[in-house]
Amino acid sequence: MTAMPVPALRPRVGGLVAERVFVTRSLRHSLRDGESLLMAITLPVMLMLLFTFVFGGALDPAGGYVDYIVPGIVLLCAGFGASSTAVYVANDMKTGIIDRFRTMPLRAGAVLTGHVVASLLRNLLATGVVIGVAFALGFRPTASPAEGLGAIALIALYILAITYLFAAIGLAAGGPEAANGYGFILLFLPYLSSAFVPVSTMPAWLQPVAQHQPITPIVETIRGLLLGAPLGTNPWWALLWCTAVLVVAVAWGAWLFRRRAGRR
Repeated sequence: MTAMPVPALRPRVGGLVAERVFVTRSLRHSLRDGESLLMAITLPVMLMLLFTFVFGGALDPAGGYVDYIVPGIVLLCAGFGASSTAVYVANDMKTGIIDRFRTMPLRAGAVLTGHVVASLLRNLLATGVVIGVAFALGFRPTASPAEGLGAIALIALYILAITYLFAAIGLAAGGPEAANGYGFILLFLPYLSSAFVPVSTMPAWLQPVAQHQPITPIVETIRGLLLGAPLGTNPWWALLWCTAVLVVAVAWGAWLFRRRAGRR
């Protein structure tokens, strides 16, 4: 009896080829899901118009309120954009596409990297649009080129951290609907910070919460860099919070992916 020939195993894809493929896949999904990208831009712009023209006159009669709220609107825009990552990841886990990826000679975990990098690019684009609208409304930063680059770098780090966190939430959720609901809770954090009003104007019992949550030092650092406001220790706290959230989210996401994908 002649032994059947054993087909040769395909070599494992090396380098960053798998990550590049999944980034391209996620970007194509973003283009096909144009409504999500449009909403991630439209909602922060609508809020900026609402705060500037409805509440701005009462909060700052001199007309400088748009300068105050732009950093908060930018972080709000990043949160809206990153929240779609949770839905995309949860959908991948539900539809079974992960099973197909695990049969291929590539790192299945690269699918998370693809979602995160694509979200970072989408959010930077949306942030650019929001800042462009802010300029049209009268936003006039006084930052030097170095301060402007520092603000952009911090915004990119914040987007990266919160996107990884939303990716982990997508893995932990039972489905796309649940992922959307869990992620929505995080979008309230900017409202409980100094993003839209100074912390000193809040009730006394709420001020410690607003002062010591992650968004406040990040907003104050971006505001200080763009408008020349005093920075104090805010940059160090902002970097510490972003790094801590990123490290925890990456570790949590990797553990969840091995645990959930390994069952399939």
